[in-house]
Parts: sequence; structure tokens; C-alpha cells
Amino acid sequence: MAPPLAAVSLTSPLFSPSSSRPLRRRHAPPPSVSFQTRGRSPAAAPAESSGSPLLEVRGLTASVKETGQQILAGVDLTIREGEIHAIMGKNGSGKSTLTKVLVGHPHYEVTGGTILFKGQDLVDMEPEDRSLAGLFMSFQAPIEIPGVSNFDFLLMAVNARREKSGLPALGPLEFYSVVSPKVDALKMDPKFLDRNVNEGFSGGERKRNEILQLSVIGADLALLDEIDSGLDVDALEDVANAVNGLLTPQNSVMMITHYQRLLDLIKPSYVHIMENGKIIKTGDSSIATQINEGGFKSIALV
Repeated sequence: MAPPLAAVSLTSPLFSPSSSRPLRRRHAPPPSVSFQTRGRSPAAAPAESSGSPLLEVRGLTASVKETGQQILAGVDLTIREGEIHAIMGKNGSGKSTLTKVLVGHPHYEVTGGTILFKGQDLVDMEPEDRSLAGLFMSFQAPIEIPGVSNFDFLLMAVNARREKSGLPALGPLEFYSVVSPKVDALKMDPKFLDRNVNEGFSGGERKRNEILQLSVIGADLALLDEIDSGLDVDALEDVANAVNGLLTPQNSVMMITHYQRLLDLIKPSYVHIMENGKIIKTGDSSIATQINEGGFKSIALV
């Protein structure tokens, strides 16, 4: 399972070449954009949230640092407190790159636009500082960390957050009373805490471990990259229940998915469609239903 960014640096193996691409935003979801499906009525416009903005991305462009290839081509996105945003799109549209740019992946370079998180400029912040500020990312392909147990890793990450907040560090026994019920809630074997992070884990076990990290560490904005991949029906329901249980009026989720089944369990406030490095459509969950039934060709921008 990929470690929380609070515990890693720019040179960490967490940032592996298998990562994705860049992003951009718009203040509130654009009320002027409507959607029409072939043979269907237009998608309903989602009701606008009254929460304060957590993430404000405007005109974001980003490229692969080594080659200069542009991936994000002007992303506009606003996420407010208490909202759930789903990002959908074909492979290679820039979805995962967007999340990686948000958390400061060193393989990508922001070439234009702005990213504000709780009013702070993220672009020049180190990844670990972004995590300590309240960002969390669940990776599409979590890595192994040999020699570091899940328990020690989570304790280190939690105490880094507590130090940032001026709170005393938790000892192992005190921390066990915190983590144990969260392990139970995800229906994980408590022995997972003694195993090295993701070492020998199946794909589904790694995804559960990612959500355990989120549950224990907490976040103002959780970025979840295809948490439904590799999960059977029962495991997906357990993970979705855990995510839903973490939601409050003050925090938010942005999740990337290809499948309607995840959105049936974690109800999105907004669904965004990405194409060629941009968000080209925004609406409610009916867009995901239309894509599920007829593919991306079934929706058209009016």
C-alpha cells in the first residue's frame, strides 16, 4: 500500500514510473454547461454546495518533466467541503495524472494555472507538506515497503500529523486502541498490522490497506484512484462503507473510477468527464449511468 505522503519525500519510491498524468479546474461546477444524451433527456444539473472551497484548480496545465509531453491541458475544478467528486474518462485522458500533480509527483511539472488547497498555493509545497495540510492519496498501484510493518508505518504517519497539530505522540499501546476498531470495520485480519506494508498482499488487500491508512490518518480531501479495481463485490462494499463512514460536512473525496458500481455505493455530488487533459463535462450521477449503458459516445456536449 502506498504510504501516506506525510511520511515520504520527493525521492521516495512511492513515486514510481508507473504513475499517471496532470490537471486543471473551475471555481464552482459550471452551471452554464448542459449535457444531452442521444435519445435521452439532458442530465440534471447537480445542486451547488454551500461549503467552503477546499480545492480550487484554475487553468492547470502540466507536462512530463523528462520529455516535456503535455498531459494536462487546462483543468478547472472546484471541490467544496462535504462534496464527493467522481472523475471518469477513457484511459489516457489525464485522470490519474491530475491526482499525482495535486500531491506533487516529481515526474510532472506544472506549466500553467493555479492550485489552491484551503487557500494555500500547493504548487511549491513538498509532497509531505501537502499531506500534513490534509491531502491524502490512495494510489492505483500501491507499492511494497519491505522491512516496515503496517503498524509501525501507520503509527509514524499518525504521529507526524499530531506533531504538526501540536499534539503529543501516541505510544504503541495507545495507538493500538485507535487502529484496532478500524481494522475490524474493514473486516481485515488483525495480523495484517504485523505484516510489512503491502508485501505479499493481493490487489484487493492492498486496496483495503489504502483505505485503512485513510481511516487511521484522516484527511480533509481524499484522492482515491480506482479503489474499486481488484475488489470482489463483498470487498468493494466493505471499502465503500469505510469511505462513507469517514465523510463529514467538513471533508471531501475525489475518486477516479471507470465503473458505475462504485458510484452506486459512494454517491457523488458531481461527475466530471475528462478527455485530452481537460474536464469537458460536469453533471450529476446520471452521466455515469448513461456512460455505463452506452459508453462515452452516448453523451454529447451541447
